[in-house]
Amino acid sequence: MNLIKQFSDYFNKNRILSHFIFWSIFYLLDVFQYLIVTDNEIKKALLFNFSALIPQILFSYYLGYFIIPKFFLKKKYLLAIGLFIIGTYFFSVCNRLMIHLGELIIGIPLHKIESLLEVIIDYKYLISRYIPSNFFVALIFISIKYVIGYQKMRNKELKIDKERVASELKTLKAQLNPHFLFNTLNNIYSLSICNSPETSASINKLSEILDYVLYRCNTKFVLLSNEIKLLRNYIELEKLRYDNRLEVTFLNQIENDLEIPPLILLSLVENAFKHGAGEDSGSPKIDIEVSNIKELFVFRISNTVSSDYEHQNKGTIGLPNIKKQLDLIYNEAYNLSIENLENSFVVLLEINQK
Repeated sequence: MNLIKQFSDYFNKNRILSHFIFWSIFYLLDVFQYLIVTDNEIKKALLFNFSALIPQILFSYYLGYFIIPKFFLKKKYLLAIGLFIIGTYFFSVCNRLMIHLGELIIGIPLHKIESLLEVIIDYKYLISRYIPSNFFVALIFISIKYVIGYQKMRNKELKIDKERVASELKTLKAQLNPHFLFNTLNNIYSLSICNSPETSASINKLSEILDYVLYRCNTKFVLLSNEIKLLRNYIELEKLRYDNRLEVTFLNQIENDLEIPPLILLSLVENAFKHGAGEDSGSPKIDIEVSNIKELFVFRISNTVSSDYEHQNKGTIGLPNIKKQLDLIYNEAYNLSIENLENSFVVLLEINQK
């Protein structure tokens, strides 16, 4: 595969050589066919096929590099049709004249060869004999040219798209990490203000989380088991702030490990704490369910909210970033629904793993 790719790259960079090889192969195949059909000697076959190929090559380039890109693709249809008709007839005349030149070379007397005027006005013979062969050669050339051109364009688009996705994902992660760190440091700050004995424990949890965020999730996908471990550490860190008044349930129904984008689940949990437990002075409750049914990954998180809670846009930095990241990775193979109910806030993430 590497050798094929090297040849492909080489010919893409050396267009003149690639064109020369293409026409050489076409010429040799045409000579071979001519010899089989006519039983002529090889010298005549080489000469007559070369004489015919020159105008066919010129006609192919005339269509492929002049008529189609400069007129047809620019929707100058009338001019394109006019130049196409003129060019078709002109190169068929050239084709006939080149054959006569070959006949002169092999020794056919000049008086037995048509004059220029006779060649030009004999449109019936040109239409029946030379125009179809010119069209056939040009069609093959243009088809290959545009297939290769389309493939180059697609490769270029895919490369640009890949670079764009990688850049945007990197930006999104850079936005998520400081956002998470900002909230977590606030938690530790609150504990330190109260001189809580749990401060050292929270710092240890934070170090484990930062080790994962900074060094272990710098890829497009990570194992779900590692993300779940991260969530458990984060939850334990958050629970230190609420004593026994916060109730968190975590239902894990994953039988087989799978890969998901990093930090997405963490951001959803983080929002649940910030807009649920963080805004509820009573007895907040957060329920988390993770499951993998066949090829459908489901993550559901709900948190209670106080009756007087009002949604604030400044606290939703994570959710738009999550949706954008999911769009880039999964396109339409996911669903992210958010419900703001009377006393609860529910986020459901479903990812099709096909």
